[in-house]
Amino acid sequence: MTKALAIILAAGEGTRMRSSKPKVLQEIGNRPLIAHVVSSAASIGVDSIALVVGPEMDAVEEVARDFAPAVSSYQQMQRLGTGHAVASAREAVTDAFDDVVVLLGDAPLVRAETIAAARARLADGADVVVVGFRAADPFGYGRLIVDGDQVTAIREHRDASEAERAIDLCNSGIMAFKRRHMMQLVDAIGTDNAKGEYYLTDAIEIAHRSGLKVRATEADEDEVMGVNDRAQLAVCEAIFQERRRDAVLASGVSLIAPESVYFSADTILEPDVTVEPNVVFGPGVHVMAGARIRAFSHLEGATVSANAQIGPYARLRPGAEIGEAARIGNFVEVKNSVFGAGAKANHLAYVGDTSVGPKANIGAGTITCNYDGFFKHRTEIGAEAFIGSNSALVAPVTIGAGAFVGSGSVVTDDIPDNGLAIARGRQKTKADWALTFRATKNAEKKQK
Repeated sequence: MTKALAIILAAGEGTRMRSSKPKVLQEIGNRPLIAHVVSSAASIGVDSIALVVGPEMDAVEEVARDFAPAVSSYQQMQRLGTGHAVASAREAVTDAFDDVVVLLGDAPLVRAETIAAARARLADGADVVVVGFRAADPFGYGRLIVDGDQVTAIREHRDASEAERAIDLCNSGIMAFKRRHMMQLVDAIGTDNAKGEYYLTDAIEIAHRSGLKVRATEADEDEVMGVNDRAQLAVCEAIFQERRRDAVLASGVSLIAPESVYFSADTILEPDVTVEPNVVFGPGVHVMAGARIRAFSHLEGATVSANAQIGPYARLRPGAEIGEAARIGNFVEVKNSVFGAGAKANHLAYVGDTSVGPKANIGAGTITCNYDGFFKHRTEIGAEAFIGSNSALVAPVTIGAGAFVGSGSVVTDDIPDNGLAIARGRQKTKADWALTFRATKNAEKKQK
């Protein structure tokens, strides 16, 4: 089996982003652009990844390693073009590899299948493969000059003739090389162009003149789009979300209003989940079969078990684990807490750093007071406990299984199993007090 190296060009500063972060650390689907590209390369079995970065871009390498451990980093000290960037990773291009794929760190929508298709053309006998696309508006793109099956050159727009500018088959920037030819082609690239840079695209014409087989594969225009500014980032996000919605629907999930639901790159929804309108899935969410996520809910870092119901207007924060058939209702916030099977917090509650036993009930207006200004503390609520409305549970505290908390209580001490805690002022009722009060106030009003 052939072995492949991926070189990912990620040295761009992204000045048009107007951000302190490198361009490739901007996010779509709550995941950095570079992570999408690394994940696509890793998913087709690329054996090693060489990341080309600029000075002081260690954070880019750290992110890349989170998604593919076999990453090495190479610095492009001066930004002198794509050919120069590839040459910066020269040490990575060893005889341990048969193929080398060049990817762009700011093109996060490229599919693993597209990378695999380029490698397949190499396996079929091509020496170099260019991934092209049909542009609706080819202005600004390099054009693929094709003669039969052979790609004879890539002409940058500013260097192209009028006839060449009429071509709609454009260069995506993604290429694949037989490793044995690659560095010889890169080393032959010069700077005879409008910008005086080393264009990797010039390797195509050099390969053609050298008698090598240069072939093209095609991808959708949306798939290979690059991200250079905030507007393009927003377009890329929209394409990503549309892809995810299509994939989720195809997997057996019901989206009542697909266009209003937003996913993260790692969102997992199992079959027979139903998602109502205007739901946002942040990073790290897993929703199991049969659960229902009701409208206007926000989930992040949470696990929702089978047949549970969340929302409407619920917020699950990191560490929320909602058990089977449990219910988290409207305006309930859950953070770092576990709800057992069948437990309920149906409305207007905050549950943080808490374990809620199976079939326990959290009444409206209940809060767990988990933070003392310095440290977080846990609340333990036993199975089938009943917490009355408008109660405050001051952690650390344990509510025993089957215990009751009277409405309006401030609980500071543990409650044993099946016990009752009432922690509020005793009610006093004064008969006819309101009649006397009104008479007195009306008299005062007349005097004024």
